[in-house]
Amino acid sequence: MEQQTCYHCGDICKLEQLVYDEKSFCCNGCKTVYEIFSENDLTCYYDLQAAPGSAPKEIAGKYDFLDQQKIIDKLTEFNDGQIQITTLYIPHIHCSSCIWILENLNKLNPSITASQVNFGKKNVRITYKTNDFSLKEAVLLLSAIGYEPYISLEDFKTGSENVNRSLIYKLGVAGFAFGNVMFLSFPEYFEVGEFWLEQYKTFFRWLMFAFSLPVVFYAGRDYFTSAYKGLKKGLLNIDVPIALGLAVLFIRSSVEIILDIGSGFFDSLTGLVFFLLLGRFFQQKTYSFLSFERDYKSYFPIAITKIDAGIESPIQVYDIKKGDRLLIRNEELIPVDGILINGRAKIDYSFVTGESETITKVSGDKLFAGGKQTTGVIEMEALKSVEQSYLTQLWSNDVFNKNKEDSFTTLTNTISKRFTLIVLAIAFIATGYWLLVDPTKAMNVFTAVLIIACPCAIALSAPFTLGNILRIFGKLKFYLKNASVIEQLAAINTIIFDKTGTITSNKQSSAVYDGEHLTPEEAVQLKNTLRGSNHPLSRTLYNILDAHNIITLSHFEEHLGKGIESEHQNTKMKIGSASFVGYQQDQSVLNTTVHISSNNQYKGKYTFYNRYRQGLSKLFNDLKNQYDLVILSGDNAGEMENLKKLLPSKTKLIFNQKPDDKLEYIKHHQTQGAKVLMIGDGLNDAGALAQSDVGIAISENVNVFSPACDAILDASKFEQLFQYITASKKAIKIIKWSFVLSFFYNVIGLYFAVTGQLEPVIAAILMPLSSISIVVFTTIATNLVGRKLR
Repeated sequence: MEQQTCYHCGDICKLEQLVYDEKSFCCNGCKTVYEIFSENDLTCYYDLQAAPGSAPKEIAGKYDFLDQQKIIDKLTEFNDGQIQITTLYIPHIHCSSCIWILENLNKLNPSITASQVNFGKKNVRITYKTNDFSLKEAVLLLSAIGYEPYISLEDFKTGSENVNRSLIYKLGVAGFAFGNVMFLSFPEYFEVGEFWLEQYKTFFRWLMFAFSLPVVFYAGRDYFTSAYKGLKKGLLNIDVPIALGLAVLFIRSSVEIILDIGSGFFDSLTGLVFFLLLGRFFQQKTYSFLSFERDYKSYFPIAITKIDAGIESPIQVYDIKKGDRLLIRNEELIPVDGILINGRAKIDYSFVTGESETITKVSGDKLFAGGKQTTGVIEMEALKSVEQSYLTQLWSNDVFNKNKEDSFTTLTNTISKRFTLIVLAIAFIATGYWLLVDPTKAMNVFTAVLIIACPCAIALSAPFTLGNILRIFGKLKFYLKNASVIEQLAAINTIIFDKTGTITSNKQSSAVYDGEHLTPEEAVQLKNTLRGSNHPLSRTLYNILDAHNIITLSHFEEHLGKGIESEHQNTKMKIGSASFVGYQQDQSVLNTTVHISSNNQYKGKYTFYNRYRQGLSKLFNDLKNQYDLVILSGDNAGEMENLKKLLPSKTKLIFNQKPDDKLEYIKHHQTQGAKVLMIGDGLNDAGALAQSDVGIAISENVNVFSPACDAILDASKFEQLFQYITASKKAIKIIKWSFVLSFFYNVIGLYFAVTGQLEPVIAAILMPLSSISIVVFTTIATNLVGRKLR
């Protein structure tokens, strides 16, 4: 009877073959998984790849330990009693079907609200409601569909730190086979005619054939797998020409020894695979050494206020230690897990869970990293140090990302695809020519062309260039969310600045009070109301006022673009614009003012005298020739004359703009073809930052962690903005130059390959060298750009 393969896992069906829905299954487990997918309309899983699954294992009772609360707390990164989030390591993740099914777990159980796969790390991050679902049930569900997680009981980790050594093993097999095949080929090379060659010639050839089998079907398997998957989806990836060359060499060589007409090209074949894997190994090591992604994340900047012996001082989040007492202001992010000590906490965990509903916490409750405080100031004690990668993951969460096209990645893919088509055409034309002129060279020419013209160098240029620029910018206190921001930054033609807190410095501004004398109680409430706000004017005024006792407000609310209000012991206070506090301001007053009312009685106002950031005039003069410049401010026009003196004449000055007005202004200009860079404070300007092509938040010792911004610029580096934009443009030029270098390399290599002067093994050595040369070029060039920035 003809053996059938399992529709789900691909294994051979033995005696216990089961048939369901006209499909064969090797066991009840695979049949059950298919039924689950079929009932939940998830059979698209099998369309992405044939037999992508694995047979589920019997796990009855295996995960009973996940009922223990202590272990649940260790394995979950977020747990507020209603929603839990865990990241599980799934060793079986291996293809697009795996990603698709694991990111559609919500269709198998509606209690799962989200699941996101990290293919490189082989893990899945699952968010689920705990009312009728648990961590144990999540693990059992994954196991039931053939994706059993790996959980280490020794250290409560849900991941594996083991290094993937498969490349090293394959390299060892290819190297061993290559060395032996070369040794066995020596008599053929030197045409030794003694009796032992004639007597053992056939045996030697079959021995070389045997050595080539593990090379082709094990060491070189990844090239065939990648090429097959690409062709199945209608894509010509960079492994197609390599796989074709290997197949041609193996088939031609096998035919020669079977028909006893020659010794074949087993030396070239095994050497080719060995040098290809050696090149991949060195590329992997090079990339690991440079480690751009980890490096730039380690510089990620969020400042937080630490309270030590009653003194408040800003520190970087990665300086937080267990036991530190932290002050979290309104709209600030909680950077680390901790215990609420003081204050009224109303936490928005939408950063973490995607759910916008706020959760009320009382003193003694646990707070999780990633939550945002929304009702004034709280104090908390840190339970552990900060994980930078976790904060960066929140910042880069797809929920908050705009779909900004990664144009150069698309360009790279397009070039690679067209490049492969051109290379295949050249290979077939050249082979056809040599078949007519000198058939002995045809096979070498075909293989050498396919190998020498591999577009690996093109594929590497963009990630290495942009990755190194990210790292350099991070060291220089300009922090970008991802590499695509560099490309967007290089394409802008319009730059819009907010005024207060952006082109003005909070530290150097001064304010004068004009109005009724505040009672001691009102002064204390004013200071503590300002303490809870991150608005630039609030921070400036808070720093100017004398120190007062710290009190807990019974009510705090911040109205973006208007002001803040608070309540303490039946005293209601409003601080903000004249209209917000109910005061009719004289329209002739043009200075920036903050008004105060107590129990709806107008008390007075603070008039601010701005100090503009150092280097403002020089920055605008550097920018004026290449960009349209705009000041878009929510303040009145009091500073217009001063700004006209400071800034170039073509700069547009627009005042009295509400947050929605700024957003609409940007949207209108984008419809007319403008590529807009918006620079703001990250709080009032959130909408404008999100709408712009690139949004930069200015950081000045405050927590400006915002999903709206694409980058964070340390205020001390404000005057270097032009240099950062220029460096982004140079990075794109470096990518283009690397494309040009790769093109010339391929033209020269193809000339020697087409004319039959290049052996496949030499081509295999040159191919990784070309890739490494591109990496070296982009790294040196971007480092030179970085040196000029310093």
